[in-house]
Amino acid sequence: MGKAAAARKLASAAAYGGGGLSVLGAALYGVLATEARLAKQAVGPIREEPPPDPTGWYGRGRPGPALTMVLLGDSSAAGYGVDRPEQTPGGLLASGVSETADRRLYLRDLAVVGARSSDLADQIDQALPLEPDVAVVLIGANDVTHLVPPSASVRYLSEGVRRLEDAGCAVVVATCPDLGSVKPIASPLKEVARSWSRRLAAAQTIAVVEEGGRTVSVGSILGPEFAAEPTVLFGPDKFHPSVEGYRRLATVLLPSALAAFGLAEDEGDRLESQRGEGVLPVTDAALRAVRTPGTEVDGTEIGGNRRGVRGLWVELRHRRRRTDVEGEAPEELEERDVPAHDGTAVEAGSGTGTGTD
Repeated sequence: MGKAAAARKLASAAAYGGGGLSVLGAALYGVLATEARLAKQAVGPIREEPPPDPTGWYGRGRPGPALTMVLLGDSSAAGYGVDRPEQTPGGLLASGVSETADRRLYLRDLAVVGARSSDLADQIDQALPLEPDVAVVLIGANDVTHLVPPSASVRYLSEGVRRLEDAGCAVVVATCPDLGSVKPIASPLKEVARSWSRRLAAAQTIAVVEEGGRTVSVGSILGPEFAAEPTVLFGPDKFHPSVEGYRRLATVLLPSALAAFGLAEDEGDRLESQRGEGVLPVTDAALRAVRTPGTEVDGTEIGGNRRGVRGLWVELRHRRRRTDVEGEAPEELEERDVPAHDGTAVEAGSGTGTGTD
């Protein structure tokens, strides 16, 4: 089976409730199960304390109406391993959006360490009352390491994106990272993990765009760059990003988060063919996206039609990274009021939830 057919099969299985093991097949699934157990034994000690919570207001003194963003997903969204809120992906993204928009922004970080795609429903239950403008989702790695059938992973993600989009919230999903970059996984099984995660990322892309969201590939930012600088970009446990790793992750996500807010800075609606951008069928775009970090895939129309003979039409973009991303700490607790739908504020609730991996 070719890569395009494999991605289509997995996305279709997710959409229609299929329960097959995966596009990799039962034999390789079992191999990965063994390797995952060995890799988890090689991972460094788990930190007991939860990640710092970046929930709060950003952009002190900037005008309104306020923007609202929620961050959903697993430890990569929560910023496991860092020490300060401004070092987390949420703090970096909220700071970047607020600065670019020149508006105040309220961030609610609902990501949970150890979360899988099946846990998104609970996080979305907490997010929807805030009526967020944009939701950023990072999910998938724990589905692989916990051997969740990919069809189930993609189905949970698809349902979550549908709920958010139906509520008027734009969705940006960072697809499954390249687990072949994780040092404790040894070759040749490293290549199995890489293949698994890339195919899951392609299927996530198809499912998310079908539901109206957009995706950003992060596999390679957690791949070749991490392999070249593992002591800089991986944290002490050899599995999660370091402070610098999270910062580089934020440089990939920020341009697409800005686009979801309608704040794409200097690119407008132009697609630059010399940069590999263009309008493609969704499966072709999904397979290209997993090979290049920061590739955004979003739905579009041709002649008023969302679909062609080869499926959904999408735009594939390589948005320019924001290398100047600097995080700021959220305002103090007594000022962290939750924005109401009209841009005013009401009393804040609790911060992010955390668990164990």
